[in-house]
Amino acid sequence: MGLEQVLHMKGGDEKLSYANNSRHTRTILSMVKPMVEESILELYNTLSPECLIIADLGCCAGPNTLLFVSHVIDIIHGESQRLNLSSPPSFQAFLNDLPGNDFNTLFKALPAFNENLKKVKGSQIGPCFFAGVPGSFYERLFPNNSLHFVYSTYSIHWLSEVPKGLVTETGQALNQGNICIAKTSPLTVVEVYYEQFKKDFTVFLKSRADELVTGGHMLLTFEGSIKSDDPLSIWEVVGLKLNDMVSEGLIEKEKLDTFNLPNYAATREEVKNVIEAEGSFKLQKLEAFNIGWDSFAKNYDGSFEKQERAAMVANSIRSVSESLLASHFGEQVMDDLFCRFKEDVLDHMEAHKCQYINLVVSLIKNG
Repeated sequence: MGLEQVLHMKGGDEKLSYANNSRHTRTILSMVKPMVEESILELYNTLSPECLIIADLGCCAGPNTLLFVSHVIDIIHGESQRLNLSSPPSFQAFLNDLPGNDFNTLFKALPAFNENLKKVKGSQIGPCFFAGVPGSFYERLFPNNSLHFVYSTYSIHWLSEVPKGLVTETGQALNQGNICIAKTSPLTVVEVYYEQFKKDFTVFLKSRADELVTGGHMLLTFEGSIKSDDPLSIWEVVGLKLNDMVSEGLIEKEKLDTFNLPNYAATREEVKNVIEAEGSFKLQKLEAFNIGWDSFAKNYDGSFEKQERAAMVANSIRSVSESLLASHFGEQVMDDLFCRFKEDVLDHMEAHKCQYINLVVSLIKNG
């Protein structure tokens, strides 16, 4: 199957679903909340739209999606009251993800969301209309000049495809023993991944530039790195566990050598260079912040014991990657793989001082 069919978060509402294991993303959302507010207010006070049209790209299905929309409505509600507006704006929220996303679960949550909106805000805010938009954000999704605000959290680091240059013309795998850019990856692998990122991010920016109105805003949050050739990625731990399973004869070596994640953590400089080269947007802010791999487990609902935190990190990564990994290695090895991952992930993090490096980019479409 193609990447668009197998790259999706685990749907439903069971224990291992993304909906029940998205606390890391929720932590990121809370940390970028001030930048969202700043961007929304600047947009609203500049353009004063009667209907604010927003798009959440890579929305997934879970509480975080509607949390973002709720936050935008709260910001506009507060500003409308401050300005004493008699006719508050309405909202159109487009929820986009790849076709394999669990849109059914997402749509089932909308009636309760709208009912609560009426109950809490009443006539003080306009209605909110929703629409699902399945498709890759590495292509056009909306008509020209139709959006005011584009938002994406933890999606841009996923590429449109696995870079083709990772296998030579003779069929030799260049990134043997790794599933991502790792400390043992040859420089050629880093360069191939970066070229794919540049290509994809340029297409993303061009597409959004066509779809946003002049002066429209975009806020993107995604995984980054200090040095693209030494990212200390959490995916490297998954790769180490797969290597252990190869050495024990549980997975074929060829299976591991031919698998590469379509994932690239860019540096601030790389992101800035692509934005400036593409030329459609003014770069308002480009900030970075670090958090531990288990930060959400420490700060959400109090503290947890180490084994509990490790289980939460393992379930989080599994909910994101299982569909992709299982399509290549088989469903039958997933329980074993993530049990091994759980046992070692926090020790690895502490030994190598690993953290997620997060980039937040605020952009305005040029006139």
